[in-house]
Amino acid sequence: MKAIVYYTYGPPEVLQLAEIDKPVPGDDEVLIKIRAASINPYDFHFMRGTPYVVRIIAGLPKPKSPRLGSDVAGEVEAIGRNVTAFKPGEEVFGSCKGSFAEYVCASQSKLAMKPANITFEQAAAVPIAGFTALQALRDKGKIRSGQKVLVNGAAGGVGTFAVQIAKSFGAYVTGVCSTRNVEMVRFIGAHQVIDYTRDDFTATGQRYDLILDAVGNHSLSQMKRCLNPGGISVAAGGSSGKWKMGFLRSIRALVISQFGDRKLVGILAKSSKADLIVLHDLMAAGKVAPVIDRSYPLSQLPEAIRYLEQGHARGKVVISNN
Repeated sequence: MKAIVYYTYGPPEVLQLAEIDKPVPGDDEVLIKIRAASINPYDFHFMRGTPYVVRIIAGLPKPKSPRLGSDVAGEVEAIGRNVTAFKPGEEVFGSCKGSFAEYVCASQSKLAMKPANITFEQAAAVPIAGFTALQALRDKGKIRSGQKVLVNGAAGGVGTFAVQIAKSFGAYVTGVCSTRNVEMVRFIGAHQVIDYTRDDFTATGQRYDLILDAVGNHSLSQMKRCLNPGGISVAAGGSSGKWKMGFLRSIRALVISQFGDRKLVGILAKSSKADLIVLHDLMAAGKVAPVIDRSYPLSQLPEAIRYLEQGHARGKVVISNN
C-alpha cells in the first residue's frame, strides 16, 4: 500500500510517498481503508522534531516511527477476533497512528461510527480539534447555558468547533477572527464577531464568563482582565519554537491563576471514546458541522503541511483518498 514516511526530522521535503506492507489488525483492532485524514499542528511538530522536547517522545536523533497522522475516517475492511463494536463495510472515524496512508489499524476503543450526514473529509477533521474544543469548554471551562463565551481564533481548526459546541451548550458566543473570516464565523453560529484587524477584544471593556484562547497572541494578564468575576480562560494554543512549546503557556497560566477569582488554565486534549460519541451526536443532530478549508491528495501531503504551517487555514486541512 502507499503511505507517507519520514526517516529524519526536517521541513515537508523529508516526507516521502512509499510502498509499504498493508497492516494486519491485532485482536482488538480494526483495519480501515482510509478515505480521509486531517492534519494537525501535532503532525508538523513531529515532522520537524521541534520544539526539541518532542524528540523525547518521537526519538533521538531520528524518528522512532516513520509514520505521521492521527485523525482518520474510512471503511472497515477487516476486524480482529475480539472486535465486537464494528463489522466490515461500516463507516467509522476516530484516532490512530499513521493515518497518512491507504490503510491503517486502529483500536476499536478509539473509533465511532461516522454520522450519515457528514462526509469522510468532515469526519476526519474531527478528532484532535473536536476533543480539544469540547474538553476545553466542558471540562476545563465548566461551560453553562447563558454564559458569555469568547473564542479567540474562531476561524481555525479548534476555533470552528469551539464556536459551534459553545452554542450547543446554550452560551452567547463571541468569535474573534480576521476580516476575511467574519461572515464564516457568523455563519457557523457566533452571535457576535470581532475583527481583530480593527478591534482588540482585550481593550473593548467587554467581559466574559469563559474564554477559549486558541491563538495565544495576548498576554495572560490581558486575558485575565477580560474575565468576569469567577470567569475562566482556557489556553488551547500558543506560539512554539525550537525550545518553546505552546503548553508552556498553560503552565504559566496555572501559576498566575493562583491569585484572584479569575482562573487561567491550560488544556492537553485526550482521545476519548465517550467524547467521540458526543461529537458524533452533535454532528448527527446538525449542531456541529466541521469546516474544511482545503483538501489534498495523499501525494501532496508536503504541500498541505506547508500550507497549514502558515497559520491562516480556515477550519481544517484534510488529506483525501477518494
